[in-house]
Amino acid sequence: MAIAWRAAASGVLRKWNSTPPPFFILLVAVVGIACLITWSPLGRRLAFHVPLWALVLVQLFRFPLELAMHRLATLGVMPEPMSYTGRNFDILTGATALLVAWWLGTGRGGRALALSWNVLGFLLLTNVVIVAVLATPRFQMFGADHVNVFVTYPPFVWLPTVMVLSALTGHLLIFRRLLGHDPARDSS
Repeated sequence: MAIAWRAAASGVLRKWNSTPPPFFILLVAVVGIACLITWSPLGRRLAFHVPLWALVLVQLFRFPLELAMHRLATLGVMPEPMSYTGRNFDILTGATALLVAWWLGTGRGGRALALSWNVLGFLLLTNVVIVAVLATPRFQMFGADHVNVFVTYPPFVWLPTVMVLSALTGHLLIFRRLLGHDPARDSS
């Protein structure tokens, strides 16, 4: 968090004419860190020793996050395409996390529900990241009045470096749980 804050505060993330832009390197680092966490010994413990319903419930944080992002869009801080009134439907992941976690925790939902929900949440997260990238000054896909630069300033830099990292890691852990096996349990 401190490194991201410092990079944003220094202005290095706003060098859009660099090839590649430092902000894009930051996004690749976020994906890399999520993968490292997921496939580390910590990731194994989280994926196989935390109840599945709890792994799903963690994604509930995305509901208030999306409400806050919508507010930032109405204030003109964030481009409107990045909110749920634009092209970001990730609020559905957060809005359904509690219900899916409850179904899983009470035994009313199974592996198919968890996998379907996780695939949808992963795709919705991927969508908003793509929208965010396409809205950067490098692409300006949604026009000059909808440019995404706010995430290159503190504290908003924590949206990709903390929130997206957390959401992505959560999805990857659920995939690891549902599609993998725990070698420690297999040997016992």
